[in-house]
Amino acid sequence: MKIYTKKSKQNLPITIEEAWEFLSNPKNLKTITPEYMGFVIESGADRPMYPGQIIQYIVTPILGIKTKWVTEITHVQDKKYFVDEQRFGPYALWHHKHFIKEIPGGVEMEDIIDYKVPMGILGQLVHPFLVKPKLDEIFDYRHKKLIELFGEFKS
Repeated sequence: MKIYTKKSKQNLPITIEEAWEFLSNPKNLKTITPEYMGFVIESGADRPMYPGQIIQYIVTPILGIKTKWVTEITHVQDKKYFVDEQRFGPYALWHHKHFIKEIPGGVEMEDIIDYKVPMGILGQLVHPFLVKPKLDEIFDYRHKKLIELFGEFKS
């Protein structure tokens, strides 16, 4: 069983309060997801984030195939981190940690995702040229979109 890890860090010139307000609101996920993903929140995003929250989405990651994705917010520490885990969806495992911390001039956001692709060896074979590039593309989009929304960090 191969488990992959995707890490991403980004600094933004905003306060920890602004970062937390944006990142901990599930409705904002659509804003930082590429349009072609066809991201629609079906339910569960009507309250501020809390442990045990179930959020249901529809995504269209490849070939126009609509996929249901259900995540649970399993851990939340105000203005520090939250964790979402897939309960149903395209991955065999999805565990996504979102950390934020104050730094001089803004905040550092860090994402750490541990994931497993489905379909055993076949999934592992397509990972390097289908799954990994798609995740990289989504996080590159998020990085650019967050700069567009909040400005570029000047160190």
